[in-house]
Amino acid sequence: MPRLRLHPIFSKPLRLTRRALLYGALVLLVLVFVPVIVASSRWLHASRVDLTTDKLYTLTPGTLHIVDSLQRPLRLTLYFSDHATRDLPQLRSYEQRVREMLQEIVARSHGRVRLQTIDPVPYSDDEASAEGNGLTAANGGSNGERVFFGLAGSAMSGNPDNDTMDDRVPEKTLAIGFFDPARETFLEYDIAKLLYELNQVSKPPIGVISSLPVDGNPVLSEQPWTALQQLGQLFDVKTLDPATLQHVDESIKVLLLIHPKRLPPDAQYAIDQYVLHGGHLAVFVDPDAELDTTPYAPDSTTFPDHGSDLPRLFAAWGVAYDPHKVVLDRARALQIELAGSSLNHPAMLDLGAQELNRNDVITASLQRINVSTVGYFDLTAQATTRLIPLLQSSAEAEVVSTQRVLDAADDPTQLLQDYKTDNAHYVLAARLRGTFASAFPERAGEPGHRASSAPNTEVILVADTDLLSDRLWVEPQTVLGQTTMRIFANNGDFVTNLVDNLSGSSALLSIRGRSTSQRPFTRVQALRNVADQKFLQKEQELEQELADTRRRLDELQPVKGSHGGTATAEQRREIEQFRQRQLAINKELRDVQHQLNAEIDALGLRVKFINIVLVPALVVLIGLLYGWRRTRHSRQRR
Repeated sequence: MPRLRLHPIFSKPLRLTRRALLYGALVLLVLVFVPVIVASSRWLHASRVDLTTDKLYTLTPGTLHIVDSLQRPLRLTLYFSDHATRDLPQLRSYEQRVREMLQEIVARSHGRVRLQTIDPVPYSDDEASAEGNGLTAANGGSNGERVFFGLAGSAMSGNPDNDTMDDRVPEKTLAIGFFDPARETFLEYDIAKLLYELNQVSKPPIGVISSLPVDGNPVLSEQPWTALQQLGQLFDVKTLDPATLQHVDESIKVLLLIHPKRLPPDAQYAIDQYVLHGGHLAVFVDPDAELDTTPYAPDSTTFPDHGSDLPRLFAAWGVAYDPHKVVLDRARALQIELAGSSLNHPAMLDLGAQELNRNDVITASLQRINVSTVGYFDLTAQATTRLIPLLQSSAEAEVVSTQRVLDAADDPTQLLQDYKTDNAHYVLAARLRGTFASAFPERAGEPGHRASSAPNTEVILVADTDLLSDRLWVEPQTVLGQTTMRIFANNGDFVTNLVDNLSGSSALLSIRGRSTSQRPFTRVQALRNVADQKFLQKEQELEQELADTRRRLDELQPVKGSHGGTATAEQRREIEQFRQRQLAINKELRDVQHQLNAEIDALGLRVKFINIVLVPALVVLIGLLYGWRRTRHSRQRR
């Protein structure tokens, strides 16, 4: 029988080259990767997991409540100058953060919110649309282009469940003019506030009780204070008469109590119950209200009492306030003109960014607030509430009596005589948060009486009324025959932000500042600190040895003009030894620096491995297990 002979190619053992192994591995990876992606897209399309430490991409319950309560269809337009920001990576990163939060809101809205993104290129209709919707352009883009980065929201007419978005017309449009990265902690609040305001069909009503002429005097042709005029553009302002006040209607979103003096008991009880039933109150008191028109008492040579207080309610709320004390602060003294000369008035304060709470939405974006003869707040020993400062003095403040300030009215420099700092930051305005008790327990039998409030009830306290007056933050000026108001401080913005914040729903008020997406490398910094401590002593020793070597080397160098300026053979050998030692020390110092970076580089490799390989592998594995489990359960049900 003939023998079967193998071809020579089969008679040798099969040898795989490195290139063949690589190609085989790539083919195998593709064969595994594609089914995994298909399976993940099928099983995980409705699953969203936030793995960030601070839950940056998880909406707070307050925002979820606002989104779930939307009664009108909303259209959001995110304007972002993509081309103009190609050289601004930080702004582009923040745009991704904003867009992802908006997409999360859209996903939760069940079709009530629609989002579109537009790049308003220069001289286009989109750029005109951005400006028409109230967006503000910033300079500094590529090639000098303007940068738009804001959000326009429109409340659409029609039924969100039946009509299509294209068939509706905008009924109201509001905007966030520019997403400032410095306000990233309030990003969710700003967007939720826009949604909340778009969902409102009318101006929110607010109430004002004041013993000061904030509404002006039509008989004397006096206009309302500018701060109140600004509020009137955003809110339905209702003036309440304390003499006849028996009850504050729950429809009043915010109640402003300005300079309360000799309030009737019924009015105080109405305010007390308004707060305990969930109403939002802002109290402005003052040791000396400069626009108080209380006349001098007959046959009196002393100054009239222009101070205000709310003693019964403050005592029940645990608030300590003295209407006869004024805070001086020479570090923040406001420069004024008096009798033709310029001087710094220590009782009139120019509060800057250091005195404003940068972590509160009311004051985070403000730069300057002017106050005059301001008091301060503290808590009593029995207080169950807590103060969260909005405005405070510097550490160089001093508390004096109101009478001393009045005595120095003609020469404020007298207030600096014998000035002694108290080394304390006095709270000039604050949120008072906690559980409030009624100041009228004896009226517990009356219908609707409530003995205490819900937890985390808030009242805002301000120890100055002068900040509301025009003279501290705005002045009229005439340009081409037109009278306009020049703003030189943020007092009006402070009042508007305050009312705007309180007028929101309890869901909106519950949204606090969030962490930023720009997180420092704390682990790397800790490694660097440990390495610094570990090698600092070695580095100092080598530096000292190097200094000694250099000094010894200088001593061994032959002095020109001494014995012909030549060195002996022994000196030359010693010089060469010291030079070699100097080179060795320099090398050791470089090694120390390299060793400092070695652990950081190793950490970087570990982080890359975790982010690129380990975490995706875990996510895929969890997805496959989750999908397999769901498929198994669905089959069992059949």
